[in-house]
Amino acid sequence: MPEFAALIEGYRRFRLGSYREQRERYDRLAQGQAPKVMVVACSDSRVDPTRVFDAEPGQMFVLRNIANIVPPLAAIQGQSSVAAALEYAVSGIEVHHIVVFGHARCGGIAAALAGSFDNPVAGRHVHAWMEFIAPARDAVKAAAALSPDIDAQRALEQAGVRLSVENLRTYPFVAEAEARGALKIHGVIFDIAEGALRVLDRATGQFQAVAVDF
Repeated sequence: MPEFAALIEGYRRFRLGSYREQRERYDRLAQGQAPKVMVVACSDSRVDPTRVFDAEPGQMFVLRNIANIVPPLAAIQGQSSVAAALEYAVSGIEVHHIVVFGHARCGGIAAALAGSFDNPVAGRHVHAWMEFIAPARDAVKAAAALSPDIDAQRALEQAGVRLSVENLRTYPFVAEAEARGALKIHGVIFDIAEGALRVLDRATGQFQAVAVDF
C-alpha cells in the first residue's frame, strides 16, 4: 500500500519547498495563530477550502465534517466537536467571519437522498449525522416527487448550507457576536466540475456566482 509513502514524499517536497520559501511566516505562526476567518467545510477529499480561496497558512481556522453540517445547539447531547470548534473560534481567537462552505456533488448529500446509510448497524453513524438536515432533505424529496425535473442533489446542497447558516445563530456566543457587529456569517457553494463559487445572498436566499475575469 503505497499511499502513506506518497504522503511522506509529499512532506519532503513541502519541507524543501514552500516551508523553506515561507520560513518567516512559519516562524511567526509558531508563536500562535490569529485567523480572522473560520470555515466549516466538508471532509470530501476533492474540495479543499484553503486551495479554493488560495489561502496562506494561518489565514483560516477550518472545521471539516461530512456535508459541512452545523447542528442546532438544541440537538447536541454531550460533547460536540462542532460546538467546541465554534466556541474556540468565536470566543477564543475571535474570528470576524464564519463561512459555511458547501460543494457540488457532495457524497453525504447524495447518501442522505438515497438512504445509503439507513442501515441501523452498518450505517448508523453516517445516518445519525445526516439526520441533522432531515427537515431540508424531506422538503427537497417532497418537492422532487411533485416536480421530477428538480435537481434534488443541488437543491439539498444549497438547503443544507442555508440550514447550517441558520443553525449557527442558535449558539449564544455566535448570536451575540453577530448582534454587536463583531462577526459576519456567510454561505458559499463550490462546484468542482465548473470551478464556480456561489455566495448566499442573505436578502434573497439565493446563491449568486462570483464573477471572474478571464
